[in-house]
Amino acid sequence: MSPPRLTGALRSFSNVSKREEPTEQLYDLKAKRIKRQELFAREGLTWQKIVHFCSEHQDKAKQQAASQELKILIQAAKEIVGTEHGQDAIECAAVFLFETFQNKDHVGTEETRAIKQMFGPFPSSAAEASCACVARLITPLDDSKVEDFIKTQRSRYHYQRGSTFGRNVNFSYDFYTLDPLEDLQGSDLGDEKVDFVNFLNNQQSGYKSASEDNEPRSGTTLSSGDGSILRREVEKYLEGGNMISSNPEELCTSLFEMLTSHRSDDELQNELFELLGPEGLEMISTLLQSRTTIVDSFLSPNEKTGYLPDVSRKVSGEMAKPAYGCQVIIQSEKEKQMMKIYRREEKKEKKRTKGSDDGDFSEAVLTFDPKEMRAQREHALLNARYEPLLNRERVYERIRYPNVYDSYAEATKAPAFVGGARLLLPEGIHRENNKIYEEVEIPYNEPMPVGFEERPVYISELDEVGQLVFKGMERLNRIQSLVFETAYNTNENLLICAPTGAGKTNIAMLTVLHEIRQHLQPGGVIKKDEFKIVYVAPMKALAAEMTNYFSKRLEPLGIIVKELTGDMQLTKGEILRTQMLVTTPEKWDVVTRKSVGDVALSQIVRLLILDEVHLLHEDRGPVLESLVARTIRQVESTQSMIRILGLSATLPNYLDVAAFLHVNPYIGLFFFDSRFRPVPLGQTFVGIKTTNKIQQIHDMEDVCYSKVLQQIKAGHQVMVFVHARNATVRTAFGLIEMAKNRGEIRFFLPDQGPVYGQCEKQIQHSRNKQMKEMFPEGFGIHHAGMLRSDRSLMENSFSKGHLKVLVCTATLAWGVNLPAHAVIIKGTQIYDAKRGAFVDLGILDVMQIFGRAGRPQFDKYGEGTIITTHDKLSHYLTLLTQQNPIESQFLGSLADNLNAEIALGTVTNVEEAVKWLSYTYLYVRMRANPLVYGINHKTFQMDPALELHRKELVVESGRKLDKARMIRFDERTCYFASTDLGRTASHFYIRYNTIETFNELFNSQKTEADILSIVSKAEEFDQLKVREEELEELDQLLQNHCILSAAGGVENGYGKVNILLQTYIGRGEVDSFSLVSDLSYVAQNAARIVRALFEIALRKRWPAMTYRLLNLCKVIDRRLWGFAHPLRQFPNLSHVILNRLEEKRLTVDKLKEMKKDEIGHMLHHVNIGLTIKHCVHQIPAFTMEASVQPITRTVLRVRLIITPDFRWNDQVHGSVGEPWWLWVEDSINDHIYHSEYFLLQKKQVVTKEPLHIVFTIPIFEPLPSQYYIKAVSDRWLGAEAVCIINFQNLILPERHPPHTELLDLQPLPVTALGNQEFESLYKFTHFNPIQTQIFHTLYHTDTNVLLGAPTGSGKTIAAELAMFRVFSKYPSSKVVYIAPLKALVRERIEDWKIRIEEKLGKKVVELTGDVTPDMRAIAQADLIVTTPEKWDGVSRSWQNRSYVQKVAILIIDEIHLLGEDRGPVLEVIVSRTNFISSHTAKAVRVVGLSTALANARDLADWLGIQQVGLFNFRPSVRPVPLEVHIHGFPGQHYCPRMASMNKPTFQAIRSHSPAKPVLIFVSSRRQTRLTALDLIAYLATEDNPKQWLHQDERMIEDVIATVRDSNLKLTLAFGIGMHHAGLHERDRKTVEELFVNCKIQVLIATSTLAWGVNFPAHLVVVKGTEYYDGKSRRYVDYPITDVLQMMGRAGRPQFDDQGKAVILVHDIKKDFYKKFLYEPFPVESSLLSVLSDHLNAEIAAGTISSKQDAMDYITWTYFFRRLVMNPRCIHKAGMARLKDDCSCAGIARQLFRFCSELQDDQSGQSKL
Repeated sequence: MSPPRLTGALRSFSNVSKREEPTEQLYDLKAKRIKRQELFAREGLTWQKIVHFCSEHQDKAKQQAASQELKILIQAAKEIVGTEHGQDAIECAAVFLFETFQNKDHVGTEETRAIKQMFGPFPSSAAEASCACVARLITPLDDSKVEDFIKTQRSRYHYQRGSTFGRNVNFSYDFYTLDPLEDLQGSDLGDEKVDFVNFLNNQQSGYKSASEDNEPRSGTTLSSGDGSILRREVEKYLEGGNMISSNPEELCTSLFEMLTSHRSDDELQNELFELLGPEGLEMISTLLQSRTTIVDSFLSPNEKTGYLPDVSRKVSGEMAKPAYGCQVIIQSEKEKQMMKIYRREEKKEKKRTKGSDDGDFSEAVLTFDPKEMRAQREHALLNARYEPLLNRERVYERIRYPNVYDSYAEATKAPAFVGGARLLLPEGIHRENNKIYEEVEIPYNEPMPVGFEERPVYISELDEVGQLVFKGMERLNRIQSLVFETAYNTNENLLICAPTGAGKTNIAMLTVLHEIRQHLQPGGVIKKDEFKIVYVAPMKALAAEMTNYFSKRLEPLGIIVKELTGDMQLTKGEILRTQMLVTTPEKWDVVTRKSVGDVALSQIVRLLILDEVHLLHEDRGPVLESLVARTIRQVESTQSMIRILGLSATLPNYLDVAAFLHVNPYIGLFFFDSRFRPVPLGQTFVGIKTTNKIQQIHDMEDVCYSKVLQQIKAGHQVMVFVHARNATVRTAFGLIEMAKNRGEIRFFLPDQGPVYGQCEKQIQHSRNKQMKEMFPEGFGIHHAGMLRSDRSLMENSFSKGHLKVLVCTATLAWGVNLPAHAVIIKGTQIYDAKRGAFVDLGILDVMQIFGRAGRPQFDKYGEGTIITTHDKLSHYLTLLTQQNPIESQFLGSLADNLNAEIALGTVTNVEEAVKWLSYTYLYVRMRANPLVYGINHKTFQMDPALELHRKELVVESGRKLDKARMIRFDERTCYFASTDLGRTASHFYIRYNTIETFNELFNSQKTEADILSIVSKAEEFDQLKVREEELEELDQLLQNHCILSAAGGVENGYGKVNILLQTYIGRGEVDSFSLVSDLSYVAQNAARIVRALFEIALRKRWPAMTYRLLNLCKVIDRRLWGFAHPLRQFPNLSHVILNRLEEKRLTVDKLKEMKKDEIGHMLHHVNIGLTIKHCVHQIPAFTMEASVQPITRTVLRVRLIITPDFRWNDQVHGSVGEPWWLWVEDSINDHIYHSEYFLLQKKQVVTKEPLHIVFTIPIFEPLPSQYYIKAVSDRWLGAEAVCIINFQNLILPERHPPHTELLDLQPLPVTALGNQEFESLYKFTHFNPIQTQIFHTLYHTDTNVLLGAPTGSGKTIAAELAMFRVFSKYPSSKVVYIAPLKALVRERIEDWKIRIEEKLGKKVVELTGDVTPDMRAIAQADLIVTTPEKWDGVSRSWQNRSYVQKVAILIIDEIHLLGEDRGPVLEVIVSRTNFISSHTAKAVRVVGLSTALANARDLADWLGIQQVGLFNFRPSVRPVPLEVHIHGFPGQHYCPRMASMNKPTFQAIRSHSPAKPVLIFVSSRRQTRLTALDLIAYLATEDNPKQWLHQDERMIEDVIATVRDSNLKLTLAFGIGMHHAGLHERDRKTVEELFVNCKIQVLIATSTLAWGVNFPAHLVVVKGTEYYDGKSRRYVDYPITDVLQMMGRAGRPQFDDQGKAVILVHDIKKDFYKKFLYEPFPVESSLLSVLSDHLNAEIAAGTISSKQDAMDYITWTYFFRRLVMNPRCIHKAGMARLKDDCSCAGIARQLFRFCSELQDDQSGQSKL
């Protein structure tokens, strides 16, 4: 007896013998099968052969006629068979029609029957057309020729369908079942191999020769004749009714293998008897007698020799050992041990048989059973599947997890060959294999017995929240009860794998409730703004269903649930008001890509529910991977709690998915197999064997009908799922036809009853003809193309039982919960527009459809049947019996996902990218199964964490992206930086290859046709191929709907995309089934790609192209060409009216001017006038008024006033606002100088409130003639406005005089003061270079001084020098020091109280809004420190206040603030001081301190300074040199933009100032907090999170204990301080001390600190240059002086050789800041707007009593000086006439007129 060894048959399909290359054999086999299939497909009569036959030997004219006829024939075939099966089926049908009609002149009954039988019901016109067409084709050809042609082709083909042994197609890949406990024959042939092809051919020829001629022939013929004995005997045996399940081929093969084995005849006799039974005795003796002859005739000559002696030895009856060949056996340790035991047993056995008689032998057999050994061995082999690849020594035992109920892991499996592939199937399966199909039936599982501790959870036991939500339910089902504790009462991440329909949605609801309960206040109030829940569903249809479900359930709690998908956009406000969002993976990916973004959104997500996680192995898997990776990284970096819940169908490698979702397998992993289905499911898989397309369709229909009938007879309802809308009708009528033909229609007829009558009435009212026809037969159809009402009717009729069969598309399975006892999937080929081809139905769809089988409450079990082709049978079996682990698809889209992370700012270098990859499912699977991902064994051993491999992947992707200019990748430092192009690609979801195409083809000169051509070449459309059958229709579409030329034409893929896009815009109709889905795919994607191109053009600053693309975006969105009438955008106007409007050329402007009656008459429709009038006024429009103001000779400030001019209608415009794009273009240079996006709010439109926009643009000399300001609506075609900026009369300001040069002087020692007391105030020994240069003028003269020098250059000491002169020369006089901010006053007071009051004995008084000393204190003071407003108030009544007249010097700090809001007050003070000194004849010295100025000369003239007192140094003259970095950040919204600056801020600190002090300026208190928390999050990922704290932790804890602000307590622990006006005074002091003493390294402060406290730092980061202005309710820019002041804090004298400033700005303002941070800013006057107030004050004080006084007063002001120098800059309607007359006299006259107007106003008001 042969030992139990791994046989050749098993070996060829197992991966035991060849562990290292498991994939090779599999693919080899596949390739062979495909080859064989192609071979057979080419045999017989094919369409190509018919085409060739009809057109050969013909002249050109006849050839053309023939090709025309062939087209008609194909068209007819298309009508008969439909398009949903693809071109192959249509061609096969055409061949069938050709054969049917080739010798017929009309369509007879026989032909009709043949066609009907093959295709089901068909249009008779198509049959007639094809008959006529075939006749016309054949007429020019010779009849006999046609006959011969068809005969020869048929004869070649028909043997394939015959059942002759050895010539059946399916033989090559249709293997037989292997029973694991049966002995396997033919395994021990040693070297001898059976030449199967010879064997089959001989068998065939032998059979033929025997049947044709019974005479014996010589030699070989005889032997082959004997060879055919086998076939004859088998057939005879089977004809006797034996072994019904087997077919001759299988039996022949089995017997032949037995005959060729090394067994003796006696052994064989027993085995054959077991196999064939008593009926086969005669056959057994015949076979054994002719054994040698049969075997001989099939073995090749060289193989015979080794066999015969062996046989003779065997025949002699000697029990010899088996002869082993030179086969290689690979055995594990276990197997070796088993073999030893086996051999030992065998030896014992032999001894026993020798020494005993026959009686003992039977006992011996009992003691050792080889079958048992065989079973053990099988078991060992099965276990080998689970063993780890590398370490065989370790015994691998499955870990048992508490919540995993996986019968598959424990169940024994039987190996089987299905559809030619080796599978392991559950026991108890039923299989049938016949000529037409192979069927595998997996019976339903008995439900899992209830465990001891299992207890259902009753809703009444839940808390109040749970009871409200689950109202109407009595209890949770079994799965929900098992998961309840973990889901409802913990924060654990969960992965739930359970069958479809097991109630996973309610598990999601439990986690949602847990989240809500965490935000429940004691009074039952839910804090809704603290959390968001995101539910990610794989399809839009499912998202809509889930939104409805959750909305209804959560309504009692007041939780708002909204859908956020491609179809359902939400505004920012709506998102904020929503607590739960239901979205698709792609949509959520886009939202989170943009949104470090809406901080509000992604950072308050607390629960992320991912439905259908097993999609990881499909095309959309990478999206899920990047989402989860992004979320988990966010959890780790921000230390925030985001719970992840994964819901999935049952999948084999659930542990990998659990690891990927960071689920603890002992707590959060729940796996329920099919035993937990609410209704158990029996599954049947049918594989149709034929490869002929038409026969396949026919056989499928047949099998489908028999399955449907079987269910109907059993009294069940059936749903048949097909994959195209028109296929529903075709299938339904086909089934009805078959039932009628077979006389079985009675089974389908509905039961008549009263309810049925009502239903029938409703159906008869429907407009759907087919639906009405089939309803009485008990059939219905359902697909997305039907009206909603018709669909509902069908659903209701089916659920009430009036319909026995419902034929539907998969949308029913997704969108509507309508179960049936049985579901049948007919065919698995489905058209996928994304791939542009027919693909296999996705496993997700199959599971969803099977989930509809079995009605809870009614059925004990459900049945799902899938009818597919034979080659796909094993594919679906493995998928549905979970034998394929799901792999990651992430590598394919690595570059795109990496770009998204870089654009988002979460990945900034290679190291971070490598870390990011470790969060993906790709990483989990790469480690589990390295070979699949191209990692060889050696690499994996050397680098088990795959660090190097990940780095390789990242660097390669980085290079690709860098080449495409999507990022900048510096390979030396390994840093990534995002570019505009990369950000655009990420936001618009554009693939890397598409960007490459854009880089190559896109430039500013392209036309609309070129743009469409470029869009068509995008990678997104690569898979759309042109199919032969579409050419004709595409040609028609090209002629009828294409306005622009379509490059590529109909033959190319990109041409097809172009044609479809233009058809979509022109609203053309498409017939072909595949084109319909291609069209919707093109439409969805083109809009997005054109938007991306628009952004790219805008960023590249191409005006014409930007305008063209924005229009094209709207053309696609609105499906209207740009030349169409704008009113076509209103759906309430009929086509007739619109056509007339276009004929009459009535533009929108004309219509606005016309009256409604005129319009009505023009259009021959009296009542329509009013409607059109309404519509015209609803098209968004506004007027623009621009005024320009030259700031310098190269920069213009533009103020734009936009006044809306249209009527708001919520139905048309929505409820928020209308978005617009605005840009300033120079058409000559083809350049955009400024662009921005703004929203015209509904409120502004309704109230006609103007919108003010201010921006700066550059100008160049010679001046261009004009610039255009263009505003174009983002949504409406024809809504745009243009405003021209004319430069004809523009007067540019004077060129500014050069700066004061810093002289190379020897620094002055402090002793130069010549006063011991003064010298003692300074700690240093020498003055700095600037102080040295101005010392003499300030200390030894009384001239007025204007000192312009950068912040930090020691201007305060300059002020002190001037004071010392007063103290020593005029001791009785007073010094007034004016600082613009209270904070600055406070700082000076604190300093001078000590130094000047205590040390010099001079009285110092503070005079501010907070501190107002009494008159005596002021009168006695030597130094008054005050703010401009306070001093203005005091000095207004200077005549009555003697101390005002005692002032000897007025020091004004930061005098450049003249141009800002508080400037007029400074201006009035100085004017008044000059006015006073002219009246009292007592000169008051004025010292102005400022930053470097552009127009210092004007300021000096006004202050009465001659050449001596003016010092205006360059901005670069700083005591510590400054290095400035400016970074631009995109984004229209302020908060997301600020958030995106946090990571760059952190990196700036790391690279520029890792250990030195850092100051970060932000705009608000909220921003200080958000920035600090984000920086802490980044620190948390570092090795040393407290690296910025430079003090012992215990000491800092003591300090923290004294702090009041809770946020500050947290940040101080990390070495980060916060400073803003909202802090308590003591907290502020603490922070200041810690920072000044370098105990904490980083201080985040609001901008006021730049002025208030002199804290220099090594690095200053200005995070954002806008602040929220409460008055105008929008974000406005900081004054440039503020930014300069902040920068000035960088660089600490005595400590640093260089300061660093990093300025983070909105990218559109980057150029502006670049210019002005390096070149000084001119100071303008802003007195004009408040002139009337100041005149009024002076009149009240009695200073002005006549118009002449007023004129004199104005001439003292700085305003008057600037008016002469830069008249255009002074912007006021009243001054508009100034540009005509700019002489002094002219200006005086204008001012005089202006004053009179003002004083009229004043008098008017005083009278009131």
